[in-house]
Amino acid sequence: MSGKPRLTYLNGRGRMEPVRWLLAAAGVEFEEIFLETREQYEKLIKDGVLMFQQVPLVEIDGMKMVQTRAILSYIAGKYNLYGKDLKERALIDMYVEGIADLMQMILVFPFSPPEAKDKNLDSIKERATNRYFPVFEKVLKQHGQDFLVGNKFSWADVQLLEAILAVEEKVPAVLSGFPQLQAFKIKISNMPTIKKFLQPGSPKKPPPDDCYVEKVFKVFKK
Repeated sequence: MSGKPRLTYLNGRGRMEPVRWLLAAAGVEFEEIFLETREQYEKLIKDGVLMFQQVPLVEIDGMKMVQTRAILSYIAGKYNLYGKDLKERALIDMYVEGIADLMQMILVFPFSPPEAKDKNLDSIKERATNRYFPVFEKVLKQHGQDFLVGNKFSWADVQLLEAILAVEEKVPAVLSGFPQLQAFKIKISNMPTIKKFLQPGSPKKPPPDDCYVEKVFKVFKK
């Protein structure tokens, strides 16, 4: 095995996508193993590789890490994307948890029954525009800085851009009432490591489609 982190998950976004984003933002190359069959997944469990019998799995620094939040906080700390002190970390944690709540709605959206999709899409739009994005618009406006915490690029900035782009895929004009977030999106998207990740051919995964949903059920559902 090379010194690169190794990521084991499906060939799709899911709970691994924020890990890909954060590693890419830190300028860290990584390898990926894609689960294609139920048997591959069961072998990981049988071999004792998955602590809680769940992926994502990230092998890094001699550890086999599971649980998305633990993986992300380790990467953020390792690559100096987690604030300079406990207070900044607390802010980053609060912002990241809020963003994760919004992203959870996006994560489960592809699995909505057809008759519920319009309603669930309306819920995503409502939550984004009335609960989550106003928080970050206010933060950026009040401190007048380019980044969310400590005027330094952090994990929270990465997660927010991921969320903005994910919501825009479904609600293209979602930022129309948020000028600070529009400027934030442009600035963070043009940071060299992020810009590279947003280019075609990068490890960034496309929006989940019916084939991805089918693969999730094939691998994870008995």
